[in-house]
Amino acid sequence: MIIVITPEQPVPNEIEIINELFQEGLELLHVRKPVMDAAAMRNYIKNIDSGYHEQLVLYSHYILAEEFGTSRLYFKESERPNIPDHFFEEYIVSTSVHSINCFNTLDARWEYALISPVFPSISKRGYGNGTKILESIRQRENDDSGLIALGGINKHNIKTVFSEDVDGAALLGAIWESKEPLRTYIQCRENALLL
Repeated sequence: MIIVITPEQPVPNEIEIINELFQEGLELLHVRKPVMDAAAMRNYIKNIDSGYHEQLVLYSHYILAEEFGTSRLYFKESERPNIPDHFFEEYIVSTSVHSINCFNTLDARWEYALISPVFPSISKRGYGNGTKILESIRQRENDDSGLIALGGINKHNIKTVFSEDVDGAALLGAIWESKEPLRTYIQCRENALLL
């Protein structure tokens, strides 16, 4: 599985690119817009082709999930202790971790967790330098939740990611800092399939 995460700040033709990514087979889009209020988020989602709303994963303004027929929610690591039980009953939930030990403690209520950074970040300069996350994945003991690699993944290293015990990869900087986001996504997908 390859997931794309939206950029925090607007990108020219962003919605058009998102719709093209879905047309090309994108499975899930993580809608991460921390500075958007609920009204702006509603407008943002409205502009995404409605046939893809079920493939959106909301990071905030969860009340919009029902309105748009979205069944997927994401919670930051720091939010996990305070999540009401009904979210687990009504939605498919995902989260993030920053160590394999933390991932190994997750239970089956979590469909998957993003683990980062596996490589130095593309979008956050200097973040993830010297990371050992990718090597630590070999200590995975949890098969109840999926493990999705995040951080610095691009068309050149995605094959390395999929050679480890992961269930997928999430792309952010590789897509949104590319002059050709759709082409970059296709190349990443093709390279991941070369295993």
